[in-house]
Amino acid sequence: VQLQASGGGLVQPGSSLRLSCAASGRTFSYTMAWFRQAPGKEREFVAAIKRGALDRYYTDSVKGRFTISRDNAKNTLYLQMNSLSPEDTAVYYCAASPLGLITSSIRHGDKYDYWGQGTQVTVSS
Repeated sequence: VQLQASGGGLVQPGSSLRLSCAASGRTFSYTMAWFRQAPGKEREFVAAIKRGALDRYYTDSVKGRFTISRDNAKNTLYLQMNSLSPEDTAVYYCAASPLGLITSSIRHGDKYDYWGQGTQVTVSS
């Protein structure tokens, strides 16, 4: 499985962006996630969605602003980001695991086998 992330850019605070992650193979049964890494910081979990798309998980700082979704017919993962702030500036990576990760593992990057190349999101006035 290869993942291709896109949709990043330079936006002003309060703006919205939608990131996409296209998978080369069928990922309908995979656990999919978004992580991000800001300059000088460690990679952090942002959001994840299980195969059925009913179970979604978010880090506290993005709850109510970001929405993760998936289109299994298109093998594509999305991250709708609203009310962006400078603290959201980072390279965003999509990730996939063929396993149905349990809740306690879903936020850990080492549980994911496949990673996209990253897309830069910069929020600045």
